[in-house]
Amino acid sequence: MRILLVNMPWTSIDVPSLALGILTNSVRQKMPDAQVEVIHANLDFVDWVVERTDFGLTDYYYYSLYTYFSGCGDWVFSSALYDDPQWRVDEFIRRVQGQMSERDLDRNLKLHRMVPEFVDELAARIVERAPDVVGFTSTFQQNTAALATAKAVKRLDPRIRTAFGGANCDGEQGAALHRNFSFMDFVVRGEGEVAFPALLTVLAGEQACGQPAGADEFARIEGLCWAGPDGRHVANPISTTPLPPAEIVSPDYTGYFERLAASKARNWVEPRLVVEGARGCWWGEKHHCTFCGLNGSFMQFRSKHPGKFYDEIIGLAERHQVLDMFVVDNILDMSYVTSLLPRLAESDYDLRLQYEIKSNMRGPQVQALADAGLVSVQPGIENLSSRVLKIMDKGVTGCLNVRMLRDAETSGITIAWNYLYGFPGENDADYQAVIDQMPALHHLCPADGSTRIAIERFSPYFVRPDLGFTDLRPAAQYLLIYDLPESELMDLAYIFDTPTQGIGEDLAERLDRTVTEWQHEYARSRLTHHDLGTEIVLVSQRRHFDWHVLRLTEPAEIAAFRQLDQPHSVASLAKRISVPEASVAALLDRWLELGIVFTDNDQFIQIAPQAMNQELLRIDHLHQERAAAQAQAAGESAAAEQARQPELTTV
Repeated sequence: MRILLVNMPWTSIDVPSLALGILTNSVRQKMPDAQVEVIHANLDFVDWVVERTDFGLTDYYYYSLYTYFSGCGDWVFSSALYDDPQWRVDEFIRRVQGQMSERDLDRNLKLHRMVPEFVDELAARIVERAPDVVGFTSTFQQNTAALATAKAVKRLDPRIRTAFGGANCDGEQGAALHRNFSFMDFVVRGEGEVAFPALLTVLAGEQACGQPAGADEFARIEGLCWAGPDGRHVANPISTTPLPPAEIVSPDYTGYFERLAASKARNWVEPRLVVEGARGCWWGEKHHCTFCGLNGSFMQFRSKHPGKFYDEIIGLAERHQVLDMFVVDNILDMSYVTSLLPRLAESDYDLRLQYEIKSNMRGPQVQALADAGLVSVQPGIENLSSRVLKIMDKGVTGCLNVRMLRDAETSGITIAWNYLYGFPGENDADYQAVIDQMPALHHLCPADGSTRIAIERFSPYFVRPDLGFTDLRPAAQYLLIYDLPESELMDLAYIFDTPTQGIGEDLAERLDRTVTEWQHEYARSRLTHHDLGTEIVLVSQRRHFDWHVLRLTEPAEIAAFRQLDQPHSVASLAKRISVPEASVAALLDRWLELGIVFTDNDQFIQIAPQAMNQELLRIDHLHQERAAAQAQAAGESAAAEQARQPELTTV
């Protein structure tokens, strides 16, 4: 049996497909005689479009990263899906008028006209390879490109079976796709390591005996959508048991790096590996964040044995000679902090990892991440107001999120985060207090932007109208992409429109302006501290503060600053350093004016990362200058005192 697995635009070009890498290995393990090949159609598209236009990396990122919530990537390929280069062009122009630059509009319209040719050429190449099954993975904006190609393949050779899987096929989405597009023979919903090889085994049996498989054989495959004997759509129940961690297959990335090396994209990106240590979310099992639509089929957290995951990471690095890795886990298994991470730190490889974590990790844990090679983390900060974070059910506070920003800066780790707003029950005060303090945070990693939340399928906001969002309808982009009634789009869509909640647009615009200023100021801003034992020296270089060096020399000040490594209220801090509350309150008010503490929900935390490297040398130099000055002053004072003493005579 010959199987082709296709990775369509607009998935990232600097990483291989984890889904197809896992399926490749799964099929090879369970069907050793099968031939499995991955077609990197995302790279094929880059080479195709670069030959015909001035398309570049930023143009690809426009679709793969920046326009997911407006659906531009899917709309571009809708012309190929519906065999119409003018498919809803007028409606698209009306929708984006005034919201999109002329260059962006021209690019969308041009590609919309061009891509049917690419799809036809790709389908012809697929058919030439004479596969028995063509499998498409669909996540984010891959849907219409994959659908259009599958349709073209079936048009050229109806005998080829087409199968779909991926995040866009989870739950009702997969059933809706299969129900509405007859050229999709099969849709695998949920985890595919078991279901896809089981499907291929049934199809291989058909080949061997020359007879169609019985309906009962397809009916036994959990999560499979297929056409019954009468041609009607059938959606098997999705498995209720998640795949055990020991059965999560390692990916096989054979062919990707060779294909990238032959592509024009080789000059655009440095390739990275994608690895997976866990599935599900241990926090979401207890408290599903109200806006989060991840882990649709299975929230249950399960992780690979740290030894197995270590071997997988090192094995992939050695095989492909690549040290940059993206870990797709939705949350770090905290046991890895004392098991996996120390082994990575002690390895002979200078790994550069990206990971998703929870933002309540403490400084030593953050440093353990850095020691293991983590250079970027996504801690799910989302907001700096404790009240809004409680509405989200995040399980952290504003001060803890600021602590994460501070400690990551100390450890040299970049933070990826967005400032979210638009939650039912939030109010202006939740944002105004934070906005007023943002100039003090300019030395910490800024948010990538601020945005009103979108309602995602599988999130509590989607499944529980009592949380505040009612009158859900498919996001407007789907009406421009698909020729389907709204009732079907309700099942197919992942993003939904609803009347806005939370703060108004005026305050939202102020938040956006303040975050943008933070982004601009970050590179030239600095605030650090160095604890010298008898004093703490702070160095500041921030546009909104006119002081540069501040020395804390009073014992109460030093004690208070050290305690504020963790959040404290006035009362708690006063108790810990044995100082009256009124004195502590006055001190914190002064430190707020100086921009060395952040406050939220009656809690305070100091926001100065530890001085490192050159900053330490600068502070030590200042300390030495001060010590020398003090010594000189002391010497001059002693000389003066001696001069004042009566002269002694010798008898």
